[in-house]
Amino acid sequence: MTKNPTEFSLTLDGKTVNFTPGETLYEVAQRHQKDIPTLCYDPRLESFGGCRLCVVRLEGAKNPVASCTTRAEAGMVVHTSTPDIETHRKTLLEMVLSENRELEVSPLRGYASQELTELSERYQARTGRFEGKQSGESRIDDTNPFILRDYDLCISCYRCVRVCAEEEGDYAISVMNRGFETQITTEFGGLLKDSDCTFCGQCVQTCPTGALADKKAMRYSETPGEIIKTRSICTYCGVGCSVDIMTKGEQIVGLQPAMDGPANEGALCIKGQFAYDFVQHEDRLTTPLVRGDDGELHEATWEEALDKAADGFKRVMRIHGRHAVYGVASGRTPIEGDYMMQRFIRAGFGTNYIDNCSRA
Repeated sequence: MTKNPTEFSLTLDGKTVNFTPGETLYEVAQRHQKDIPTLCYDPRLESFGGCRLCVVRLEGAKNPVASCTTRAEAGMVVHTSTPDIETHRKTLLEMVLSENRELEVSPLRGYASQELTELSERYQARTGRFEGKQSGESRIDDTNPFILRDYDLCISCYRCVRVCAEEEGDYAISVMNRGFETQITTEFGGLLKDSDCTFCGQCVQTCPTGALADKKAMRYSETPGEIIKTRSICTYCGVGCSVDIMTKGEQIVGLQPAMDGPANEGALCIKGQFAYDFVQHEDRLTTPLVRGDDGELHEATWEEALDKAADGFKRVMRIHGRHAVYGVASGRTPIEGDYMMQRFIRAGFGTNYIDNCSRA
């Protein structure tokens, strides 16, 4: 049976558009390049409708409706930007900004840390007319090396709490109190290291104000130079999480998950998020070392080092036989590297003495 073409269509800013049953007005508007502002929205999370910046005018409705929680229905007539809606958004932003200690924060704080700043500039909302009492109390006593809990910048969007629960399933942080006493906290108000936090950094990367920030990256906030992002793949296991490496000149200053990464979709583990110091560590070897007849290690070329290794393999096989060689491939190597490793053992030595450390 052929469906009526108007069964799944609505009017969006004067244009008839189609929608898929179950879509919200915000999702429909996004598909049609309508720039609706949000602060509490993260596409990976259940819609919350807390910030009310995404409200739209729905003909027939008494008041504006939150587009992120309103399901599309056939025949709806929706206006995403009207003078009264834009005034509403600016006023809300002015009220939000009145509580924050500062607005200009380093982009090194996190992936989404510039959202509030950018919206304030877009709506010219820095009027100061709502200055007064502030909520949020920073936890400067939390000395963990990874996450800064700067709640003076918190706007109670709860994205951090929701990503911890919905994406990670950790439920390490939650919300307590109401009104100006609202606070993001852990169980019993303790430190992150004493909670169920796995330091994955998801809360940091979804925070739209930088209230939760990457402590390691913040070390380089005063380092001169433009921040350049380079897409790469995390080296720590075989999952293949996409990451954006942030650099200033030749210095790696931080790492952020790729929200469009096919394997991770914005998620990382603690190693993928924070363990990158080894790249430029002063103890890292940059030249091959070969042990000489004097028993000491000496710098060598790659050709010399590879020849030395090959001689060692041949000597072991000649003296002890082919079963004296056992290969263990790294879980950090790409599949092509693991393939060559098993070829090296099976074709080179004629055994099946090959395994992978990922088994552990």
